[in-house]
Amino acid sequence: MSPAAVLSGPFGTLDHVYVVVAGERLLPVPPVGGAARPAGRPGHWAAAVRELEAAEGPRWVWADTRETYAPLLEQGVRVARCHDLALTEGLLLAHEGRHGEPRSARAAHARLRGLPVPDDRPSAPGTLFAPEPLGAEAVAEVLADQLRRIAALPEPGRFRLLVAAESAGALVADEMAHDGMPWRRDVHDALLTDLLGPRPVHGMRPARLQTLADEVAAAFGRPVNPDSVQQLVKAFKGAGVALKTTRQWELKRIDHPAVTPLLAYKELARLHSAHGWAWADQWVRGGRLRPEYVVGGVVSGRWATSGGGALQIPKVLRRVVLADDGWLLVVADAAQLEPRVLAAMAGDVGLARAAGEIDLYSALARSFGGERDHAKIAMLSAMYGGTSGDASKLLAVMRRRFPKAYQFVEDAAKAGEEGRIVRSWLGRTSPPPSQRWKELVSGPEGSRAARDRGRFTRNFVVQGTAAEWALALLAVLRGRLPEPARLVFFQHDEVMVHCPAELADEVIAAVTEAAAEATRLLFGPTPVRFPMGAVAVESYADAK
Repeated sequence: MSPAAVLSGPFGTLDHVYVVVAGERLLPVPPVGGAARPAGRPGHWAAAVRELEAAEGPRWVWADTRETYAPLLEQGVRVARCHDLALTEGLLLAHEGRHGEPRSARAAHARLRGLPVPDDRPSAPGTLFAPEPLGAEAVAEVLADQLRRIAALPEPGRFRLLVAAESAGALVADEMAHDGMPWRRDVHDALLTDLLGPRPVHGMRPARLQTLADEVAAAFGRPVNPDSVQQLVKAFKGAGVALKTTRQWELKRIDHPAVTPLLAYKELARLHSAHGWAWADQWVRGGRLRPEYVVGGVVSGRWATSGGGALQIPKVLRRVVLADDGWLLVVADAAQLEPRVLAAMAGDVGLARAAGEIDLYSALARSFGGERDHAKIAMLSAMYGGTSGDASKLLAVMRRRFPKAYQFVEDAAKAGEEGRIVRSWLGRTSPPPSQRWKELVSGPEGSRAARDRGRFTRNFVVQGTAAEWALALLAVLRGRLPEPARLVFFQHDEVMVHCPAELADEVIAAVTEAAAEATRLLFGPTPVRFPMGAVAVESYADAK
């Protein structure tokens, strides 16, 4: 495999971009300009990318989407597909039992050449020790090695789909950060003022929080900082109440006049710190929330954020998410995604039949001859290893009615208890047991440690596959959206599209079609339905 030419010019990793055609051949990208061209002309290479994108529909291969795609987006260039070397390397390392090793393209190349492997901590650009961008030959070597390793896997087709979906997710993440979720700062400010009082000077509590803090202190008869767990535990102990933590569930169990203002304080303090004025100053720009998404940030494949907290927007703030004039928000989420994933993976006919309905839990209840809530407890207990309350009795019913689904997660739990790894449907691999776990499992707490890891692996196979289905949904939906509709939010099994009002019906249809296509891509022909309830609203608050 011969290396491709590079897009020339001093623009970071975009100097070293490849195009993969038909998943195999590297297509050279013509150099644009000379090495001496002045800074401030990235539009030249952006134009080259745009031209090739329109003419060839290539798959772009680059070291890291997070470093590479943003400059293109700034130039108004969007690509259809890519192969992210860093994300792919992470997936391959985990599959090979090397979870946690450095996954950057530079690290992958160093391993190939037997050189010292750098860690994944990025160096500050422009510093004395900042590495040069990985060269063309090196990128080609890493790509060739990854393709070879994938081809050697027991089920390379599934893993290729995982790599494609993960890489597509990286494109979506950058695009959502670039486009941003509509966020009315004036509505946000008014809401904060209503709940907390006027914006305080830096370092001071808002008026409402100070009032609640004073009420907590008055209840104890002395000054107590409600932000200090140590002071609160000591104050409650002085009042004859023993606490290990000051978590909400534990506070609600006790009878003391400080509890009510303290619970109110905690809720509002969380809003102030996580989504208050300072947060908005940092993350809301141009009427848009622009967080930093981390694709595969959780071991199961779910996303995380490294800033902006978009995956934890409290319900009270949903009224702040408002479509532009003449536009709507199409909000859709998958109904009971993880039980449906389990039905499809296990091939359980009975559970698949129940999963063919919109409300899976009601269908299960009819099968159980019981109540919906009991059916839900049984299903969640099977997936997450719950045993409290009626869970054990309900699990026995599920074992009889849905033996394949039950056995599927039981096998995953047993693998975890025995210290083995498990894999999602497409091949994402769970972390191996830690040395600490190995020490615990051989000691007096061994049974408990084994059960805890079994619960993790039981959940991993289901949650990991649900994350894969959601990534496939994103990838397909992204390609089906009519211009100028944009994906602006994604959270586990929920998506949001911002679109002109006249396109809302077309977007809703695209969501339905994307869910069906994602299901076919992962599971082939299956009786299991994965319905996406989509609504078009002006405010996110109206979607629930």
